[in-house]
Amino acid sequence: MNALSKVFALLIAILLLFLYPIADTFEKQDDISSLVSMTAVREFVDAVRDKGYITPTMYNDFSKAVHATGNTFDIQMEHDHKRYNPVYTDPLLPGTFKNETNVDYDQYFTEQIMQILFPITTQAMDNKQRMYKLATGDYFKVILTNTNRTQATIMWDFLHHANTARAKIMIPYGGMVRNEDY
Repeated sequence: MNALSKVFALLIAILLLFLYPIADTFEKQDDISSLVSMTAVREFVDAVRDKGYITPTMYNDFSKAVHATGNTFDIQMEHDHKRYNPVYTDPLLPGTFKNETNVDYDQYFTEQIMQILFPITTQAMDNKQRMYKLATGDYFKVILTNTNRTQATIMWDFLHHANTARAKIMIPYGGMVRNEDY
């Protein structure tokens, strides 16, 4: 019985002296990565909202900033373009205008935005045709999600005999475009 208690005490000592500090360090590293990523997302989205456009350089700088954390990310962008549609008494026949308008949004997503920023051409990075333009009153949003398993997740899974597949870092941020500076 005495030998069994010594083995148990040794396992607890190893857990407390080595594994817990390592796990805590990995958790802090994830917190720092999350803060760096959140700052990069906020700066990028706010710049887009203030300027009313995205350039390839702006996107590349943002991508480099979030990938500097050592994690891999899925970057999803969404642009909701505001459109005003007049309301008529009969939409099929030439009706009369009812002095009303409906506000609708045309949605553009990452794939459509990236086709403008990075077309399959030899245009220079600063070419005006590679600028994705937004209008005042539109909405722009970025959702940043890590795609790798962080070291803290791996340690957690090891200690708990689990297989966590959920994202550790997920940052949604967006708002209304305030300016058209192009």
